[in-house]
Amino acid sequence: EGKCIARNDEKIIFVKDVAPGDVADVKIIKDRKNYAEGVATNIISYSDKRVTPFCIHNTLCGGCKWQHVGYDTQLFYKEQQVKDALQRIGKVDVPEINPIIGSEKTTFYRNKLEFTFTNLRWFTKEEITNEADLEKRGVGFHIPGQFSRVIDIHECHLQSDTSNKVRNEVREHAIKHDLSFYSIKHHEGLLRNLIIRSSTTGELMVIVQFGTDEPENIVLVMENLKNKFPEITSLLYIINTKKNDTFQDQEIMLFHGKDHIYEEMEGLKFKISPKSFYQTNSLQAYELYKVARDFAAIDSKDIVYDLYTGTGTIANFVAKKAKKVVGIEYVEAAIEDAKVNSEINDIDNTVFYAGDMKDVLTNSFYDQNGYPDVIITDPPRAGMHTDVIDVLLNSNARKIVYVSCNPATQARDIELLSSKYQLDKVQPVDMFPHTHHVENVVLLTK
Repeated sequence: EGKCIARNDEKIIFVKDVAPGDVADVKIIKDRKNYAEGVATNIISYSDKRVTPFCIHNTLCGGCKWQHVGYDTQLFYKEQQVKDALQRIGKVDVPEINPIIGSEKTTFYRNKLEFTFTNLRWFTKEEITNEADLEKRGVGFHIPGQFSRVIDIHECHLQSDTSNKVRNEVREHAIKHDLSFYSIKHHEGLLRNLIIRSSTTGELMVIVQFGTDEPENIVLVMENLKNKFPEITSLLYIINTKKNDTFQDQEIMLFHGKDHIYEEMEGLKFKISPKSFYQTNSLQAYELYKVARDFAAIDSKDIVYDLYTGTGTIANFVAKKAKKVVGIEYVEAAIEDAKVNSEINDIDNTVFYAGDMKDVLTNSFYDQNGYPDVIITDPPRAGMHTDVIDVLLNSNARKIVYVSCNPATQARDIELLSSKYQLDKVQPVDMFPHTHHVENVVLLTK
């Protein structure tokens, strides 16, 4: 999780919020049989790998935990993370790993952020010390490890500045009109959640999630956004009275504009609806998909399966090189977008299916759609279900391209596939600068 390590009497200690090379006094806060966890109480000397953090929220917010170390250092440790996972968890022969592909943009690179409203925000030590008359309401991010605590964010460096302006305007307008902010503890309050999505085409989607149905106040919030930000091309809202923020099962109401935005890649257009998944770093997603396509080396006679296809981005991205592409995804709304994406790009050799991967992908499914020559899989962080891996082993595909946002679960799955497939190529890609997360693409051949 991006922590540094130290050793004391040969026991490993994980320490957060420090840099490799720091010399520090460390207080042990958890002492286990094989490891310990600690916090630095005093930095005696700072590492030469350190840089000055660029965000005022860096000590509290969990969004950019690594901004206190240089970007080259971040890339070094991300590449090392991939190597360690493959060797220690995958336990397979690892070929030479290609140098990690860094992100051209290291700030303002995200196309989607979610913010949480709170009626009792987190106060900093400085605010408490100053004993000012503090506004308790706020909107921002959850503090890591404390889901009920939200830090009020005034400037975030992850998304374009329009995102900051929209969030700050909603907060100020709501406080001015004395609208209620959501209580995570009591599950009540009007303003609950704010989602902002943007695209390289210049379109902007804003979704406001309300915790109670107050028609006049909802219109007050939405009309203000419509008037203050004409650049919003898709303005939507949700009334969610459940005890969790997930809205896949909720009705989404269109207030103004379209109910979707578009992203573009190599001349292809991709429709993104409120419930659709799309890689959150658009520019780096293009680099990622190019690696996947190159590793796949698809022939015009090939049947390609794209597992966990989302809105069909990879499926449509590689379709022109294949005989047929079969996409499978759990979210039905995303599959509908995938079909639209093929249609608007005049792609007629794709088919898409919605359902749980382990239930859809069966041997009879192969009989119906044809056995794959190439499989591209991009599962969630948990990796693939063992039932899915068994069916992949039975597919007889000559190669599998595995795209992963979690090298640990990817390595576990590679070991399970190693009875029939060998690891041939490895390409780490950094999608999330200033975090410990790293994307990795591998090529497995029969």
